[in-house]
Amino acid sequence: MEVTVSRKAHFNAAHRLFNKNWSAEKNEKVFGKCNNLNYHGHNYEMIVNVTGKINPETGYVIDMGVLKKIIKDEVEEKLDHKNLNLDVDYFSNTIPSAENICIYIHKLLRKKISNDLNISVTLFETPRNFVTYPSN
Repeated sequence: MEVTVSRKAHFNAAHRLFNKNWSAEKNEKVFGKCNNLNYHGHNYEMIVNVTGKINPETGYVIDMGVLKKIIKDEVEEKLDHKNLNLDVDYFSNTIPSAENICIYIHKLLRKKISNDLNISVTLFETPRNFVTYPSN
């Protein structure tokens, strides 16, 4: 039997959506306010879901203290109070849309969480706009 456990976390970050191969006019048309030359920020909220079998020795799918530390070290320390375009190498050639940020977070966590466990990340850019990866 598999069970899913979840942990919420948050970080604050700035970004600018633009495609460096496009003209300023096309970027403005496609990305609008999100193309602000001086960037803009979000208070990102995320939910990390870990699915797997319960360890009969601990009663856990994953130790939530361990998950908390992984999220802090791998996500919050790398993204909180950062300009994603300027401070995070991954986004030097990847547009920091909510979709791409969510995939990036998943990749960071996947490196630290056992492959025996399935993980998904839901990233809220605003209370009404959110992305889940993988999408199931």
